[in-house]
Amino acid sequence: MVPWLEVFGWLGSILIVFSLTQARVLRFRWLNLTGSVIATVYNAIFTIWPFAAMNGAIALINVYWLVRLYREAHDAATYEVVEVAPDDAYLRHVLRTHADDIAHWSPGFDPHADPAGRSAFLVQRGDETVGVVVVRDAGGGEGVVELDWVSRRFRDFTPGEFVHRDSGIFTGRGFTRVVTSLDAVKDAAYLERMGFVPDDGRWVRELARAA
Repeated sequence: MVPWLEVFGWLGSILIVFSLTQARVLRFRWLNLTGSVIATVYNAIFTIWPFAAMNGAIALINVYWLVRLYREAHDAATYEVVEVAPDDAYLRHVLRTHADDIAHWSPGFDPHADPAGRSAFLVQRGDETVGVVVVRDAGGGEGVVELDWVSRRFRDFTPGEFVHRDSGIFTGRGFTRVVTSLDAVKDAAYLERMGFVPDDGRWVRELARAA
């Protein structure tokens, strides 16, 4: 066997196995697609058609899901924002279950702080909670985003945008601007896309005043 072909075949197998260790759905799909395409080519070269057909089918399945994931990434029909009380039992369950991950990505967030003045929103994809946004009323028309968290499976996407996209969620509470910091939301590019601008160490998004 030509040595580089053997390396090529091993690479495909390694990528397929490695993809199965990924929690992020997008990363899993891309790695699995790459590995299955390599495995398809490798088996076709040696005319091992049953395995070539199997890996080719896996590659097509991955392409289907990747197209669907990208198409639905910004689709309001796929994601739903559900407001819950800041001391809601299910919200507490989500925050407790993902406490370590939330502490890593938003170290300044205190899930046990006084819920008074807080508003909480769950971002749902079907029956799965993929994001949580918590905003505190700081007075003077200012809302402070204390948490904008995304579950590990959907970390390659930004489901929190469905909360920020609807300014009525904030203006209906009398907010004229929303502020946050990179301690609460570490993705500066995401904040810019949502309309935030850096201002004296914080990120600020001005809102139209409620009628």
